[in-house]
Amino acid sequence: MRLVCGPETFEVPAGEESLRVILYGQPGAEDRGSAGDAARSEILRRKLMVAPRAWDLLSLALSVVAADLAGQRDRSPDGWTREFELEVAVTDPSFWNCQATAITEALAFLTTDRWQLRFHDGGMLPAPPRDPAFPEDDCVVLLSGGLDSLVGAVDLVAAGRRPLAVSQIVRGDAEKQVDFASSIGGGLTHLQLNHNAHIPGNEESSQRARSLIFLTFGVLAATALRRYHDGDVVPLYVCENGFIAINPPLTGARLGSLSTRTAHPEFLAKLQGVLDAADLRVDVKNPYQLKTKGEMLAGCADQAFLRAQAASSTSCGRFQRFNYRQCGRCVPCQVRRAAFVAWGVPDTTSYVYEPIGQDDAEHAGFDDVRSVAIAIAQVEADGFDGWIGASLSSRVVGNPGPLKTLVKRGLDELKALHRIYGVT
Repeated sequence: MRLVCGPETFEVPAGEESLRVILYGQPGAEDRGSAGDAARSEILRRKLMVAPRAWDLLSLALSVVAADLAGQRDRSPDGWTREFELEVAVTDPSFWNCQATAITEALAFLTTDRWQLRFHDGGMLPAPPRDPAFPEDDCVVLLSGGLDSLVGAVDLVAAGRRPLAVSQIVRGDAEKQVDFASSIGGGLTHLQLNHNAHIPGNEESSQRARSLIFLTFGVLAATALRRYHDGDVVPLYVCENGFIAINPPLTGARLGSLSTRTAHPEFLAKLQGVLDAADLRVDVKNPYQLKTKGEMLAGCADQAFLRAQAASSTSCGRFQRFNYRQCGRCVPCQVRRAAFVAWGVPDTTSYVYEPIGQDDAEHAGFDDVRSVAIAIAQVEADGFDGWIGASLSSRVVGNPGPLKTLVKRGLDELKALHRIYGVT
């Protein structure tokens, strides 16, 4: 699938097999897509001075999200892997074309698709704002409305940091993001952005690439801080428990695999390499890379606050499908529920499917519950090393030992949950 992505003024022959995506504007025709107009407007409204190459990174991320929505996985030969060609308008095409290989490798790891990228002149770069605002915050934290990002923001404030909270607006979580940002540490500076990507026709639901746009929003915000303009490196905190970040293949068929690799150490390392090459002084960190979700909850610096707020956070991968209730049976929900067990605090979250040990297709027989059970049984039969295999081997990540230990502890938390509910 080929997409031509850039402002209305960007001119590259689209061709009969291409989708034209207008960046930072409206589609203007029913057969076109669009993305980024709301994010651009909010950044300009806030008078933020964003680094030029951060704008280019945003143009790329918006293009990738549009492709992710447009490419129907069930139409691919294997029912999953898609092939994309992106023509993207940027302000510095020479630099970005030199980075195309590194970026396509990162995207392939993130989305499990095949990507080709070509960058062209004609990208959007707003004029510097009059009387620009330079936020005084000393770091950026992604605040999704999820439990892990909540813990991360709380811990940063407790450690004496002043984070700017950046959120990607998601239906069902926007108000939650506002509530969390306003209540942590007496109130955080908060920037909510929406990619507003739309494509004609049906949209693909898997949306593996949403991780990139969320991280890119964080990079944009980091380059707008006074600290960045003073020449310093700005930390960007992506707070996610190590088990979810690793996304271990639960079974050979990958049944019940987690939805994204947002904070996988390999993806973050590849992204960091692109940021470094672009001279964007943003240091992406996941301080919970070696912690399970249960360990995150137990170690949170403000236990009283977390006990009051934890149940209102979101973890479910199918939250919108169930009318903004958490299903209780997907892998992220199981990891969440297991974390409450490990924490030793009652879980008052309302789940659609609460008794996961019930012997039917909607509970113990559901793919994700069954996949976790199969993984637990395989570890008991063949040992942990036999189950995990070489899935943690990576020249980017380095020594897999600490990650193996982390994954084992995460699986033990899930095992304790299954034991409670009698999942067999």
